[in-house]
Amino acid sequence: MSTITFGQIIVGPPGSGKTTYCAAIQDYFNKCLTGSSSRHVYIVNLDAANVDMPYECAIDLVDLITVDDVCDNLNLGPNGSLMYCIEYIENNIDWLLKRLELLINKHSSSLPPPYILFDCPGQVELYTHHGSIHRIIEQLLKKLNFRLCCVNLIDSYYCSNSSNFISAILTSLSMMLHLELPHVNILSKIDLIERYGLLEYNIDFYTEILDLSYLMTNKNFNKDKFQPKLAKKYRKLNQALCDIIQDYSLVSYIPLNVQDRLSIEKVNNTIDKANGFIFGHLKDDDLSQRTNLMSNAFGVEQFEYAKTAKIRENYTFVDNDED
Repeated sequence: MSTITFGQIIVGPPGSGKTTYCAAIQDYFNKCLTGSSSRHVYIVNLDAANVDMPYECAIDLVDLITVDDVCDNLNLGPNGSLMYCIEYIENNIDWLLKRLELLINKHSSSLPPPYILFDCPGQVELYTHHGSIHRIIEQLLKKLNFRLCCVNLIDSYYCSNSSNFISAILTSLSMMLHLELPHVNILSKIDLIERYGLLEYNIDFYTEILDLSYLMTNKNFNKDKFQPKLAKKYRKLNQALCDIIQDYSLVSYIPLNVQDRLSIEKVNNTIDKANGFIFGHLKDDDLSQRTNLMSNAFGVEQFEYAKTAKIRENYTFVDNDED
């Protein structure tokens, strides 16, 4: 198959909003099927435990194998069963490849180009240690000429606690290095970011991963207002982890509220630059369209303060009078 197909691999911890994100992206493009950046979204469910999906599913792993069947027949627990299911689809990759090829070939030429989202399981170890997802992605790239971007969703709740935030960053960094794809990290549920307590720093600190040494001190710490900082007895370990994160300097986050269409549009523009969609589906003579798409993808809010201004205004109540 020579046709290039674009898409996203949706990953992240349990409860981070992967399935909700897929449904929101599909709904967003279903409502704007005209224009230069339009596309027809198909969703592939690769989570064998996901049996009640809020979106229209084009290919469902549950048709091949389910976690419940593995639990009953092999006497495995939920996590072990999910691992087995992912290894099973890897070993039977032709089942997935044939259905994807049929889906792409049957796509009507009257519709915008096909765009495929892969809704993946929530077990983080699948993306940081285990090799099956990585090998499945390699097959998609090699045999079906996919151009994919990994979209990693992290619940914005982790910003409310320094230890959790460091853990989330390390997880994101590990995923980026392990999956070896263009990678976009997202802080999901940004509208609930201060549900568990006020942020100690402006939202920019968490999206751009600014100087993490601020998390190592207790300066300006108010026990009635903020969550505890990193434990003193683990100071050297935490400092080493912060140094690793900043030495790589690869991780940053984009805030997302799936109920806000402008927020979805900003995230999608970033992903389009990462997987090359802004150019890849156009013909060589579509120079004006390429220029318009590039302009839309970059947008007008390139300064970091401007990009998070509405987040600060709508969802946070940070005390900016601190020294």
